[in-house]
Amino acid sequence: MIPKSPVVCESLGMRIAACIWICPEDRARLDRLIADRNTSRKVIWRARIVVLSAEGHGTMEIMRRTGISKPTVWRWQERYLEAGVGGLLRDKSRPPGNKPLSSAITMQVLTKTMQEAPPGATHWSVRSMARAVGISHASVQNIWREHGLKPHLVDTFKVSNDPALAEKVKDVVGLYLDPPDKALVFSVDEKSQIQAPDRSQPGLPMKKGRAGTMTHDYKRNGTTTLFAALNVLDGKVIGQCMKRHRHQEFIRFLNRIDRETPKHLNLHLIVDNYATHKTPEVKRWLKRHRRFHLHFTPTSASWLNLIERFFAEITRRRIRRGIFKSAAELEQAIYDYLAIHNHNPVPFVWKATATAILEKITRARKTLDALKEGIKC
Repeated sequence: MIPKSPVVCESLGMRIAACIWICPEDRARLDRLIADRNTSRKVIWRARIVVLSAEGHGTMEIMRRTGISKPTVWRWQERYLEAGVGGLLRDKSRPPGNKPLSSAITMQVLTKTMQEAPPGATHWSVRSMARAVGISHASVQNIWREHGLKPHLVDTFKVSNDPALAEKVKDVVGLYLDPPDKALVFSVDEKSQIQAPDRSQPGLPMKKGRAGTMTHDYKRNGTTTLFAALNVLDGKVIGQCMKRHRHQEFIRFLNRIDRETPKHLNLHLIVDNYATHKTPEVKRWLKRHRRFHLHFTPTSASWLNLIERFFAEITRRRIRRGIFKSAAELEQAIYDYLAIHNHNPVPFVWKATATAILEKITRARKTLDALKEGIKC
């Protein structure tokens, strides 16, 4: 075996060339690396530097053949002399540029974020926290990211105080997860006061590097109310726009559902506690139409009604950015959206069980009670 030599020839304090000899095993391994298509480009040119050096080529010739700078040629010659072929396959580890943050600093950031508020503000920003603790804003971002903290965001909630909460949750969730035989389940509600806005000035179209624009102010060209019934089984929606949302309009919509569903099936409608759904006129109508059964969600629990998910979709996709010259134009846009949706419906699948929901509500109530007791003390 011909040994590798770590000899480096120098002349007048200037490096001239590295004298490298490689054994047959290393030469075969280097040739395989160069010929293998799966070898990364940087490993290939490192191997070529060593092979060309062993063949007696000078630094300038190696630079010409590989397109690599002189310091890089010298670096990988020395790496081979130090660590062999294995040294060419890995990058040399470097010490971190900045000293890692201490656990005390991290804990200080976490404590301030979750237990304190900055002077004159409701929540911390990365820069206000960085000034308060004496670290960079990038370090604050890293700490918040690692611990899942987002002080700039806040979620809204309200725990229902309905005395029949458990009973109603089990009833509604039961319809989602285990619907009755020979029946259809509909999630029903009204999206009232949908505005038909016309922007005060034309917006600019989207282009590369710039989002589309629209003015913040608008002229309202009337309103409409969308009555909608979401078929939980197949995702289709029965929808009707009306000017108002009194019990008269609700009964008209019930008649629409009655006409558009098979007569031999019972209909279970999930509705909220809006007074329109409970008037004497509605109750008399239900007595005449025995296949209709209303199931009420708990108070302050609109999230339990799947139709709200559909309302969010139509608002985001068709209404929010729309420009409408009249209420009739708005209603036509809604009907067009319903037609497209019903052509290829995708049902919303409910997965949460009543037990899991009630356990979560119980935990929320305990937390709220503890907070109230702390405030009193």
